[in-house]
Amino acid sequence: MMHSGRFSMTRVANSLAVSLRGALFILAVMLVTMSGFAFAQKLNPDGSPNPDASHVSEQQLLKLLPRAEGRIDIPDTKAAVLIQPMGRTWDYFHEVLLHWGAAIVIVGTLALLALAYLVMGRLRIEGGRSGLKIVRFKAIERFSHWLTAVSFVVLGLTGLNITFGKLLLLPMIGPQAFSDLSQIAKYIHNFVSFAFVVGLVLIAVIFIKDNFPAKVDIEWVKKGGGFIKSKHAPAGRFNLGEKAVFWLSLGLGVAVSASGYLLLFPFSVTDIFGMQIAQVVHAVAAVLFVALIMAHIYIGTLGMEGAFEAMGSGEVDVNWAKEHHDQWLAQKLANEPHPIRGAATPAE
Repeated sequence: MMHSGRFSMTRVANSLAVSLRGALFILAVMLVTMSGFAFAQKLNPDGSPNPDASHVSEQQLLKLLPRAEGRIDIPDTKAAVLIQPMGRTWDYFHEVLLHWGAAIVIVGTLALLALAYLVMGRLRIEGGRSGLKIVRFKAIERFSHWLTAVSFVVLGLTGLNITFGKLLLLPMIGPQAFSDLSQIAKYIHNFVSFAFVVGLVLIAVIFIKDNFPAKVDIEWVKKGGGFIKSKHAPAGRFNLGEKAVFWLSLGLGVAVSASGYLLLFPFSVTDIFGMQIAQVVHAVAAVLFVALIMAHIYIGTLGMEGAFEAMGSGEVDVNWAKEHHDQWLAQKLANEPHPIRGAATPAE
């Protein structure tokens, strides 16, 4: 009797196992069929992802479309953009590459200038001050220079706040103060840009005739550009180094101005992709411009004795002119009656 019951239990268990295997097989067939159907729904006849499918992966959509857009009734079609893949690339540039790149360029330039000062020191006037002065820059020339220089410094500081403010200033002064400061800085940046452009145009118009390459520039390079004390480097009104600064400043100035006004008046000329390109151009050109002007400021102040006076009072010592711009001095003496005057104070 016990044996018969055990046999019945075994037979029931075997029947259940067969039924379970059959059910699992049917379920597997259904899943494969449904998966194939779902996958087919995600693809167009040509094999590309179907954006109208109920289930489409984000990566499929981003490969197929330049951006993911919805449907809206208002005229501003930009508001329909839900995902714009290039925005992620721009964000990585702005939050990572720009921070590191700008820091390396600016800090690296400061380090090189400090090294130059430690190694070479200040370039003194070899013959000493003569006590005689000659006009190097007229009032309008100095005005255009200082208009551009002062506005550039303001733009540089306010622009660097946009890039590094969250990292450096925010932890120091707190969210509220940083928010107020950044808002004011942004307005200053926008409006001072107009003064910068005016100064840039004046500089281009006034000085361009004296900054074209000349034969004397080759000789200036051969003589070490004035940095080798045993060799005299001849030059006209501007030497090759100053000409390089002029053309680089003009090119970078045009780049930051054009891209800056695209950002100042968003979407008036270009679309969102153009805005992203403008921001990248503006940032890169501005960082390079800051490095260039830092070197320019160093040479005009700490690096060379007597150089700052040219844009300060407009007059330079005659011995300085002989040493750094002898051909310009000779031309000025030949073309102007009595260009040299005695200094207001005795020579030291």
